[in-house]
Amino acid sequence: MGRAKIAVVGLGNCASSLIQGINYYGDKSREDAIGIMHWDIGGYRPYDIEVVAAFDIDHRKVGKDVAEAIFQQPNCTTVFYKDMPNTGVTVQMGRILDGFSEHMQNYDDKYTFVPANYLEPDQDEVVRILQESGTEILVNYLPVGSEEAARFYAECALEAGVGVVNNMPVFIASDLSWAKRFKESNLPIIGDDIKSQLGATIVHRILTDLFQKRGVRLERTYQLNTGGNTDFLNMLNRSRLLAKKKSKTEAVQSVTEERLDDENIHIGPSDYVAWQKDNKVCFIRMEGKLFGDLPMNVELRLSVEDSPNSAGVAIDAVRCCKLALDRGEGGVLYGPSAYFMKHPPRQYSDDEAYRMTEAFIQGTWVKKSDEQVDLRRRQGQQVVAKG
Repeated sequence: MGRAKIAVVGLGNCASSLIQGINYYGDKSREDAIGIMHWDIGGYRPYDIEVVAAFDIDHRKVGKDVAEAIFQQPNCTTVFYKDMPNTGVTVQMGRILDGFSEHMQNYDDKYTFVPANYLEPDQDEVVRILQESGTEILVNYLPVGSEEAARFYAECALEAGVGVVNNMPVFIASDLSWAKRFKESNLPIIGDDIKSQLGATIVHRILTDLFQKRGVRLERTYQLNTGGNTDFLNMLNRSRLLAKKKSKTEAVQSVTEERLDDENIHIGPSDYVAWQKDNKVCFIRMEGKLFGDLPMNVELRLSVEDSPNSAGVAIDAVRCCKLALDRGEGGVLYGPSAYFMKHPPRQYSDDEAYRMTEAFIQGTWVKKSDEQVDLRRRQGQQVVAKG
């Protein structure tokens, strides 16, 4: 089947986990592969992904082989695959724009970016690198709040003719104008803002859906998160959090029986604790009423290694994007976006998003008129989604 050739923008902890994982599963079989949602997607296995280009702004990464760059500071995620072979791909200087928050200059270098003193590439240069490297999919791992930078690379992807997996909370796939442009260019896009494999958002959504299905009225809830990686340090600048907070909040609101008033729902990053490094600790509280109008509450603490927790989802998203390219399918991939991302163009329950994604992978998902129908369910004339 060949390989899915990707360009990675931002070689932080999440990219490190993804690239380690591509190699880690290279000597695994389906039977002994732990932590993979789909071993085979359209003939592509987890190790059938190849990094052919990479961009970063940190002087400790720019100019180095990707295999070396992913272990440089300020990266602090767990190293679970130490013997990384050289990729032969040199990390290129990227555009900074708003990809670096000024408050991070107040912290020790080992915790934050140290921008490289290189000439930043213009759009033509980035497009040239994407095309000459044979990139098929651009994987966006820019920091939260990088609105200008995310749009810059989305423009580059469109001009270079490559698909996009947008793992961060700048609304590209879920923006109608951007979605239309990718559709018109016949280029697939999956986005926005990646869910973790078993993280705060997916657990909160499942519990919220459980309340609804079991007849419990959810009245108020919060989700508080702490971590010590660069992502949490970056998010101390609350002005960069608007899209992130909206993304995480809507992911939960979309599965409530009735939308909660703003004062009754609080979801978002809470604080930076340096010694936690890439470990993320989440606290969820849900209050509601059940039979007899009697009160109840649930409190949950979740602790995970943050970046590997998203890498398994990214591996699936990349392969779904590659499958769409093989099929000549452009525009937003609605099933994979709903299943893999917090802020897709259309929110569905996780069960429904799962079915849509399975149908997409199996090739039984088609668009007919203004309806998207799973062919396996057509006999019952059941419409899965409209749009």
